[in-house]
Amino acid sequence: MRKISEELVSGVIPPKGSCDDDKCPWHGGISMRNATLEGRVVSTRMTRTVSVLVEYLYYNKKYKRYERRRSKIHAHLPPCLEVNEGDLVRIAETRRLAKTVSHVVLGKLG
Repeated sequence: MRKISEELVSGVIPPKGSCDDDKCPWHGGISMRNATLEGRVVSTRMTRTVSVLVEYLYYNKKYKRYERRRSKIHAHLPPCLEVNEGDLVRIAETRRLAKTVSHVVLGKLG
């Protein structure tokens, strides 16, 4: 099992099971970048992939105010993690895994 840095997984519940997925951040050999995001799972219909809705604030310089924005990000879901729609998860940036997938799910936030 690879050692994952503590700042990436703070507040994340580690998986109880094991898997043989090469793209798993816990049991595989994928390297992650330091960019992590928190969001809500909105779709689990794809195979080993979830859609995560990330909400953030953007500062509009013209009006000197913040506005709420959101982005839907596709992330790889390892088979050792149990994630359902509506769960709050932490995702980490990684190399490009597919055409639209460049993040991986680290786990549920507890």
